[in-house]
Amino acid sequence: MCGIVGYIGTRDAVEIILSGLHRLEYRGYDSAGIAVVTSNGLDCVKAPGKLSGLEEALRRHPLHANLGIGHTRWATHGAPSETNAHPHLDAPMEIAVVHNGIIENYHELRAQLQADGVEFRSQTDTEVIPHLVRRYYEGNLFAAVRRALSKLEGAYAIGVVCSAEPNLLVAARQGSPLIIGVGQDEMFIASDVPAILKYTRRVAYLENGQVCALHRDGFWVEDIDGVEQRLPIETVDLDETAAEKENFPHFMLKEIYQQPEVIRNTLRGRAREGSHEVRLDDMHLAAGDLLNCSKIVMVSCGTSWHASLAGKYIIESLARVPVEVDLASEFRYRNPILRPDTIVMAVTQSGETADTLEAIRIAKKSGARVVSIVNVVGSSIARESHGVLYTQAGPEIGVASTKAYTSQVTALSLFAIYLANLRETATADTLGGVIEHLRAIPEKLQWCLDHQDTVRKVSGDPRYCHARSFLYLGRSYNLPSALEGALKLKEISYIHAEGYGAGEMKHGPIALVTGAMPVVCIAVRSAVYDKMLSNIQEIRAREGLVLAIATEGDEAIRRYCDDVIYVPECYEPLSPIVVAIPVQLLAYYIAVNRHCDVDQPRNLAKSVTVE
Repeated sequence: MCGIVGYIGTRDAVEIILSGLHRLEYRGYDSAGIAVVTSNGLDCVKAPGKLSGLEEALRRHPLHANLGIGHTRWATHGAPSETNAHPHLDAPMEIAVVHNGIIENYHELRAQLQADGVEFRSQTDTEVIPHLVRRYYEGNLFAAVRRALSKLEGAYAIGVVCSAEPNLLVAARQGSPLIIGVGQDEMFIASDVPAILKYTRRVAYLENGQVCALHRDGFWVEDIDGVEQRLPIETVDLDETAAEKENFPHFMLKEIYQQPEVIRNTLRGRAREGSHEVRLDDMHLAAGDLLNCSKIVMVSCGTSWHASLAGKYIIESLARVPVEVDLASEFRYRNPILRPDTIVMAVTQSGETADTLEAIRIAKKSGARVVSIVNVVGSSIARESHGVLYTQAGPEIGVASTKAYTSQVTALSLFAIYLANLRETATADTLGGVIEHLRAIPEKLQWCLDHQDTVRKVSGDPRYCHARSFLYLGRSYNLPSALEGALKLKEISYIHAEGYGAGEMKHGPIALVTGAMPVVCIAVRSAVYDKMLSNIQEIRAREGLVLAIATEGDEAIRRYCDDVIYVPECYEPLSPIVVAIPVQLLAYYIAVNRHCDVDQPRNLAKSVTVE
């Protein structure tokens, strides 16, 4: 969840590390630090809070070196503070470690080390690592790190430096992601590619259980047992500006505006005009596995879980295969019933979400086939799946997911069409029509962006932006839209919000309805439109404040609502993609009006790589 950057080369390590940490701010953090190796030994500067605090500390205590490691911490063990910030050092302060993940047996290790006389400075689980490395250090840092790692249980991505070995940076991975960057007479480590795009596009992805020794002119990889490993170097095809705001005030707004092009990219080469078939050449899953599957089980978290729910509706409708949608964090602990003819679909933006990754490992052990919907090429979940369908969203920097959600729903819609063709559960005319509706989505999203005046207006209305709670109501295909709208508002504005199926309102939530609590009703034209109108009238009868999201031209709905945000007419199964724009913009502008940190909301991280 945190950010790691390391450098060894001929340039100023501090400048490069700080640049990389800034590009990883989207991952969420509460403190930061840097350790470098100089001719005088190891030096370390840390600070709580944002990177600006670390930069101020570095102005007071400048560091200059060609070897260093840096870290932005999201607290797990121990409150945010300078002491608990990374890097952590051994007792003689000659070995420094940065770490992402959780060491599950740290209590036991800490007790053993304390019994040997080691004094701990922090409350973190990470601090056991430098002390263990020190215990095994006999002039060979790489060997000491390997021995120390053999004692750890849990997840980690680490970077290690030692003052006695000024030409070596050691990195290792188990569970948490870590990449190697290859430059000219310089090497990098980072939690994610955007951190080093400014300096190199040549990267290698560390695998679980691998330990890497980096020198200026190359790297060497072994497993924990000392067996040499080969790590291919790949060229990353990403635009460096993807990690920049360009002319937008926030990454989130930039990414909302990118959605028309993101959907075009996700459709490109897969859904052709005039065809009733889609091509999913990158999925690499045998047709027989899909033809013979008895059910599909989706595993995902957060926004991806809502995208999975939207996918369930359209897959069941077109392909007539039963679909279960599981929270990955529940799936992995409930001894799920899986058979070899089950397809497990992992839906994830990062491809590194810890619960989802563990869920697909359980699925594979049960003999199920695994297909993943992933945005990040080369991510752990993509590599461990039998088949992959990549979304084409590009790097998503804002913590609150926007374009990843709509591209996931689009990808799941493509999968539904593909499966329906394969299983012959819908006519060619029907599926050709769905493809044409999909191809029209980008223009509909652009319409929403061009007609957002009402969203801006209501977002500044004190009845909305100063409300203490919201309800979001939807039915059928747009129940996931209600859930996602509520999540977006909670994430970035810190207003309590709940999403419900509108038919469930009478089973409890209606007790909360007052004139002081806005109710966002997703009431686009659909098979359940009249039912939604009835729900809206029930709210109005109790003097509720109603904000409707409705179809352009529906003037009749105004008589039942306080405010209406319009979206263009849309084929109902795909309407969650279109509805996403106004619910995202509503959350965004309310958060801005409340002066919230939109891109880095408190307590949240972009990629949840620990439990």
